[in-house]
Amino acid sequence: MSEMTPPPPDQPDQPAAPKPQPQQAPLSARVPEKVARGVFSTGQVVLDGPKEFVVDFFQHLTRPHQVVARVVMTPQTVHELILALRQNIENFTRAFGPPPPLPLPAPSRTSLQELYDNFKVPDDMLSGVYANGVLIGHSPSEFFFDFLTAFYPAAAVSSRVFLPASQAPRFLAAMENAQKQHQLKMSGQAPPQQPPPPQQPPFAG
Repeated sequence: MSEMTPPPPDQPDQPAAPKPQPQQAPLSARVPEKVARGVFSTGQVVLDGPKEFVVDFFQHLTRPHQVVARVVMTPQTVHELILALRQNIENFTRAFGPPPPLPLPAPSRTSLQELYDNFKVPDDMLSGVYANGVLIGHSPSEFFFDFLTAFYPAAAVSSRVFLPASQAPRFLAAMENAQKQHQLKMSGQAPPQQPPPPQQPPFAG
């Protein structure tokens, strides 16, 4: 017959020890040499398909004008990018004031085909790079984006892009609009009938 241990004597109530909070490992990623220096972008075009978004980063500072980065993301990654960029713009505004506004673009009737006729897409960039994560940061004058491809055994930066701080709000608006249009198409709803806004050129001018 087994013996039962008597219960301990009553003790005064003591605060329960705090439960350990789950620790999130800091996100780190390898930076391949070919992307470490990054590219500078003066404009962006966002394209959406049924399963992914494609973001082309343009540069028109030198000729020929060209696409300097093409990033392919899932809708979930785009959603995370929007949240992170929105937070970064808020942090930037608290630290340095609002990003300087860009002049309003002149109305343009340039079609997508005409746009890409004027901007060279290098052969090694036609398929783009896949990203399933993004890190965003900023300085007083620029925002940077590290697009990550996180696969086993280690995440790696697939593309690094710098934008002037003045372009960050416009890029955020373009991403939000593309996400909204994508959600409407996927839900089977027709976009609201309203006059289309003037198309923005892919650069500040």
